[in-house]
Amino acid sequence: MERVTLRIPKQQIEAVEQLVETGEFPNRSEAIRSAVREMINEEDPERNRRESKRQWARV
Repeated sequence: MERVTLRIPKQQIEAVEQLVETGEFPNRSEAIRSAVREMINEEDPERNRRESKRQWARV
């Protein structure tokens, strides 16, 4: 994996922290990775179908 630095509004990072605190995600990085995966899959439904066959590759 590569490290990416980004700036997001405080309100959004607080919402991400809440998801971590409630146990929906183990940490902020995984929450953000999940959001990126969802965005990519929404943009490319064919990719979503291909990746759904490879459950082992998804975290």
